[in-house]
Formats: sequence, C-alpha cells, structure tokens
Amino acid sequence: MRNDLAKWTKGAFLTLMFGGSALITAASLEYFDLDVLPPFVIEKLPVRFESLWLASLRLHVAAAALSFPLCLALMTRTLQRLPTWHRWLGRVAGALVLVALVPSGVVLAFDAKGGAPVTAGFLLSAAIVAACMVRGIVSARRRELTVHRHAMRHVVAQMSVAVTSRALIVALDAAGYDPELSYLVALWGPVLGSALVAEALTPSSSLSPSRLASSFQKVRHEAHRLDLLLRNRPVPRPFARLGR
Repeated sequence: MRNDLAKWTKGAFLTLMFGGSALITAASLEYFDLDVLPPFVIEKLPVRFESLWLASLRLHVAAAALSFPLCLALMTRTLQRLPTWHRWLGRVAGALVLVALVPSGVVLAFDAKGGAPVTAGFLLSAAIVAACMVRGIVSARRRELTVHRHAMRHVVAQMSVAVTSRALIVALDAAGYDPELSYLVALWGPVLGSALVAEALTPSSSLSPSRLASSFQKVRHEAHRLDLLLRNRPVPRPFARLGR
C-alpha cells in the first residue's frame, strides 16, 4: 500500500512539474524576440548592467527550459534502468545547471522584485542547487548511489520552486493579499518547503539505530577474533640479552 502511494505521488509530482515547466517555457518565448521587449522586461528596466541582465535572463530561461525537464526525466524508472543514457544525460543536465542556470540566476537575483529578502531567497536556492549538483556528480562517479539520490532530490526540489512559486503567487493574488508580501511568501515558502520535503524523503542515515547495532556487532566480532589470535599466538623463547 505504501509503495503504491509513493509511486502515485511521484508520478503526480513529475506530471505536474513537466506541465508547469512547459507552461513557463511557452510563456517565456517572448524573451527571445530581440526586436520587442516583453512587459516583464520593461517593468524591470532600468537595471544595473542592462546588457548583462538581458543576456542572463535569456540564458537562464533557456537553461531552465532544458535542464529542468531533463532532471525530471532522470528521476523516472525508464532512464534509471538505462545506465548509459542516464550517465550521459546526467552529465548534460549537470553542465547546464552549473555553467548556465545557476550563474545566470545569481545575476538576476540582485535585481529581483522585493529587494534584499527576495534576493537572499534566490541566492539560497541557487546555492542549494549548485552544492547538491556538485555532490551528486561526485557521488555518482564514486558509485555512492544513496548519496547521489539524496543530492539530486534537493536539486529537483529547488528547481521545482519555479513552478510552485508561480502557482502560489496566483493563489495569493486571487485571495487579495498584498503583492509585495505575496511575492516574498511565494518564494521563501517553496524554497524552504522543498528543502524539507527532499530531506524527509531521504532514507535513514548511517547513524540510524539499526546500522549502529550492526556496526557494534561487527566490532565485537572483530575484537573477539583479535582476542583469540592474541591468546593462541606462540610465546617467543627467551633470548640472551646482549651486553655492552
């Protein structure tokens, strides 16, 4: 029963995220029209380092449109059962995230709507994504699959904030909340909530009682073997001490 619920929940999450990612990508295509500035960009201008900001916006949108669906696909059983495809697509996703998505997101964060608290939220999310992506890559190369899954859950969880945050903004706006407060809540809520959910889905740590008991039994076994070895070791014959 629990396994069925977990499969259904994961399937629903992936479906919603794929759909949300597609909608965001479709709504963001106007950013690539070099002749017309979309309303969002006009609202943000003027910004410091305008050329850098515009380039970062387009790079961020393009990287997110590719990397988020790719990371979602890598969570499916289909790709997890194809190790070669999983490995190479994972490398592509890792490169997109670390080289394009996170750096461009950091640039955009400093001109985010809502001021310093919102900037801090975006930077925290970017730091989690970058750190966990690096950890996920390193652990995959070491064949530490449990650590790899843990890290990648956090990466996907933070990337899902793009979808959940927009949905929450729409809900809070419909409820008549203050736009500035809604934007702040809609960012920090998903960032912290996603991190907590990703951590809650992690299997018990290496310090769990069962693993501690198992480790204690192994230590006792090895200590007993050492004791027997020392007891049965032949006693060396006395030898003459050399004088000066």
